[in-house]
Amino acid sequence: MAQHFTSKAISAKARIDNRMPNSMKKRIDPTNWEIKGELFLNCSCTVFCPCVVSLGAYPPTEGYCHTWMGVAIDQGKFENEDLSGLNIGLLVDIPGRMGEGNWKVAAYVDERASDKAYNGLLKIFSGQAGGTTGLFTMLVSEIIGAQREKVEIVRDGNRRSINIGKKIQGEIEMLQGASPEHPVMVSNTKYWMGPDVIAARGLRSRVRDYGRVWDFDGKSAEICPIHWHGPR
Repeated sequence: MAQHFTSKAISAKARIDNRMPNSMKKRIDPTNWEIKGELFLNCSCTVFCPCVVSLGAYPPTEGYCHTWMGVAIDQGKFENEDLSGLNIGLLVDIPGRMGEGNWKVAAYVDERASDKAYNGLLKIFSGQAGGTTGLFTMLVSEIIGAQREKVEIVRDGNRRSINIGKKIQGEIEMLQGASPEHPVMVSNTKYWMGPDVIAARGLRSRVRDYGRVWDFDGKSAEICPIHWHGPR
């Protein structure tokens, strides 16, 4: 059965925008937090992402990585604030090898998030809160935007989709393995997202925001169960 995560529209005045000071990304403020759920993405690589097996040492197939990411939080907290059921979208622009940094990132935070949850999620995804995502303080050179949005995520069988208005529209499908019950998967990796990564491909995929015009139909995609936490 499909799982639908939607939220009510909010007025333009209530929308929290825009830029986080870039000085924030270098400062870690260790905080107790935890997220369990799933991350999925579609990127510009023509074959399965080399970053997964090389841990970011090999260059992307196109020499750069353009990607959107969706994160569905099944269970989560930031300090004492509940994050369960919230969705996050990310736009990520990486000019070369993942491990060399200089990432430019935009975050789209579920409009249903409380003010504390919103600020907590920005700290987690900027790396400020430490822990699993703390490495972002070294990899991200610029936060190009952060805003509340209606982030719709659907997880239905072997497909995943994300819709953030006209800004990000994406759907991916797991690659079928030799056994129909099990998709193609890379297991027991040291990849930062998680040890088990399911290979997938883009079905329909477009990004239209912050001057980016990207299309990833047929390109590399992946799905990863996540259990992230901080400050350690």
